[in-house]
Amino acid sequence: MTERQRVLLLTGASRGIGHATVKAFSDAGWRVLTISRHPFDPRCPWEGGAKNHIQVDLADIDQVLTEMPRLRDIVGDRLDALVNNAAISPKHPDGSKIRALDMAYADWLHIFNVNLFACVTLVQGLRTPLETARGTVVNITSIVGSRVHPFASAAYAASKAALWAVTRELAADLGRAGVRVNAVSPGEIDTGILSPGTEAIVENDIPLHRLGNPKEVADLLLFLCGESGSYISGSEIHIDGGQRV
Repeated sequence: MTERQRVLLLTGASRGIGHATVKAFSDAGWRVLTISRHPFDPRCPWEGGAKNHIQVDLADIDQVLTEMPRLRDIVGDRLDALVNNAAISPKHPDGSKIRALDMAYADWLHIFNVNLFACVTLVQGLRTPLETARGTVVNITSIVGSRVHPFASAAYAASKAALWAVTRELAADLGRAGVRVNAVSPGEIDTGILSPGTEAIVENDIPLHRLGNPKEVADLLLFLCGESGSYISGSEIHIDGGQRV
């Protein structure tokens, strides 16, 4: 008998860490399903990408709930890994930070819907196939969840801190069913969301004196979702070149 193809569901796959994650898992033989509010981008390089893409706006939790039966049909009986990577981090037009006192409630809610509530909703809705597969959930948090950052908005930082707290709770809840739940906390990764001035952080705050590469994060995700990470649960793993120290 041939080995069953493992299935990954990934949010936020169109660029940066998500794009590298699709490639890493595809190269390892996984079936990769992606979720985005945008249609599938034909410039994306992985085989089968169009038929394995689900268009859902994660900022609209009612839409996520409405589409959940269709999503479960697409996923099938077993889901080996769910990686909650999609996130939004708005800034002022000049790229500067939006501080806690400057952001309206509606904007806070929009950010929390994508960065936190959609993650929880997906885990709740896909609990059965995750438990059947004794699968893995990985939530992408951030170094800004534990410190004030010069560029990341207050709402983004708060949502990432909350996501780490939820990760611990989910690890406790789902561990009885053999489902592992972890968080990966990147620092300054070389993606399109970096702000002007990041060079100073690299020079002054990162012991390795370089940006991280999206592939380095993707390889860590692949490790956590595979057999090599089979006894890791309830952990937040930092990948930041030592920045947090």
